[in-house]
Amino acid sequence: MVEIKLRVNGAEAALDLEPRVSLLDALRERLGLTGTKKGCDQGACGACTVLVDGERINSCLALAVQYEGRDITTIEGIADGDRPHPLQTAFVRNDGLQCGYCTPGQVCSALGMLAEHETGMPSIVTEDVAAESIPLTDAEIRERMSGNLCRCGAYNGIVAAIRETAEGMRR
Repeated sequence: MVEIKLRVNGAEAALDLEPRVSLLDALRERLGLTGTKKGCDQGACGACTVLVDGERINSCLALAVQYEGRDITTIEGIADGDRPHPLQTAFVRNDGLQCGYCTPGQVCSALGMLAEHETGMPSIVTEDVAAESIPLTDAEIRERMSGNLCRCGAYNGIVAAIRETAEGMRR
């Protein structure tokens, strides 16, 4: 057993864990943060996506001990108190969810993706990778979100919610 301190959603938590415990299992089973979902447990579906220092990761592939001292944000930490994050509201408004199982990972991934885009990081579909400003087209959104699967097929609503949120951020 190893004692580690995780900073999750702004709160410190001390945990005694086996060194091989995934961040996903630490969040769900030890901290009771069950919003982050276990899908494939192989990094292929994105249901377990969380933000670490603002960057999106698949928490099922990460060992909890690797993230001591880093800022971890789960879906539970996205809202501002009782006010949902604008992206969460956009998901509801645009029917970007059906069963909701993948939604926490989709939301966390979208927030990380928007931050990546904001820094000018190109994707495989970026036409001009040297451009100072990359248009956030539907093709860009779909490519950048391709690591997050929705078995219900709510992709059109997810893309619309992300586009709406991105446009709101530019205003």
